[in-house]
Amino acid sequence: MPSDGDAAMTVLEPLVGGGRTVLTASMGAPRLRDHGYVETEWRCSGSAVSYDAPSGCSPDGRWSLEVVAAAPFATRIVVRRPADAADCSSTVVVEWLNVSSGADAAPLYGFLAPELMRRGHVWVGVSAQWSGIVPAPPLVAVDGADPDRGKGGIRLQALQEADPQRYGSLSHPGDAYCYGMFTSTVDALAAPGNPVIGDLSPQRFLAVGESQSAYALTTYVNGVQPSTRRFDGFLIHSRGGPTMPLGEAGRGVDLEAGRDDPPMRIRTDLDAPVMVVETETDLMGHLRFLPARQDDGDRFRLWEVAGAAHADRSIVGEFEELLGCEDPVNRGQQRFVVRAALRRLEEWVLGDGVPPSAARIDVEDRDGAPRFVTDDVGNATGGVRTPCVDVAVEVLSGLAAPGSSRICQLFGRTLPASEDALRTRWAAVEDYLDEYASATEAVIAAGFALDEDRDELLADARPDLITW
Repeated sequence: MPSDGDAAMTVLEPLVGGGRTVLTASMGAPRLRDHGYVETEWRCSGSAVSYDAPSGCSPDGRWSLEVVAAAPFATRIVVRRPADAADCSSTVVVEWLNVSSGADAAPLYGFLAPELMRRGHVWVGVSAQWSGIVPAPPLVAVDGADPDRGKGGIRLQALQEADPQRYGSLSHPGDAYCYGMFTSTVDALAAPGNPVIGDLSPQRFLAVGESQSAYALTTYVNGVQPSTRRFDGFLIHSRGGPTMPLGEAGRGVDLEAGRDDPPMRIRTDLDAPVMVVETETDLMGHLRFLPARQDDGDRFRLWEVAGAAHADRSIVGEFEELLGCEDPVNRGQQRFVVRAALRRLEEWVLGDGVPPSAARIDVEDRDGAPRFVTDDVGNATGGVRTPCVDVAVEVLSGLAAPGSSRICQLFGRTLPASEDALRTRWAAVEDYLDEYASATEAVIAAGFALDEDRDELLADARPDLITW
């Protein structure tokens, strides 16, 4: 019977040939060279295992998986690190790259990059899943094409299609092996003397993933981490209620087929702490996280961010138009909360503090269905509250207009607040700015945003919408 992983069986070598690294970028990420960072790309090959759950997957997350097979693989990793080893921290943040678009993307890197760079962390993106490497239909189409409005759209490609010369040697045995590939890859990175980051003496590995990757990490936490103990902590961002299946050989997982699977909680008996960050879209949209809500525990925290969507304008920037959404996409401030979540997780792992617990977003039953409780402006109450929802001049929703495309559903929307509601709150723009500044200090003091992000938070204020 094969074991969970063996670093000695995994080979790391530079990826060369063809063009440049193919990885969908976030418009909010800073330029590497401006912060003394460099990027390298590596081929990672070896053997990975697959798993079965002979006793089933219980809703409490306390699964017992068994290794059932092993297969060879060859994937790629992208590494971003300080050019000077002396500037590196001892923390490696490993992102399970997201493949919902049919191509590798790093959405959490987009949110986290400022925090990674100021801390000197090494970031590693792992192409763990089949459809990031092998051309396959996307789970979420992002072409945004609209000829009548002059929009050409976006076409994203899996690695083997995007650059056959560079990535043609990659080989994925199917998503039955993706969890084993993730472990084997990080085992190799942790091995002394490896050519990628061995000179940096990493002390801890934190696994992070968003959206489909969050489904995958939930499965990893519940079933794989208890035996591998590979990671020191987990940041799971925007997961749905179910988990990702254990997968099949020779193909990618069909996440859509499991959309109505029972909700699963995170197991609470791990040594490694787990932080989960959710948005309004995740709770009420087709991801259906609400039934999977659970209480905080000794090694578990759940933060729900009011006024936030699964994805927002900080990710797409000026390319928002290409999405073809009816309304402006969400302009919430979850990026600050996600950065704080990584800092709090690292502190937790180091024994330097415990993350604060957060109130849940308020939900009520209305006509037999759950709905958000909203304030006088129209924003959800409760949850982690950033200045843009506590001192709101817009309606920030994680839910898009009815009938929106799947991609627009994920981006929520931003609507104008009524002038009457705003006039009731503030007599003049100075009153608004004073209250916004106070809300900024409050979210930092509460631990849901970071001191280093104060100026960026303050720059998000919208005094231009107070016109009287």
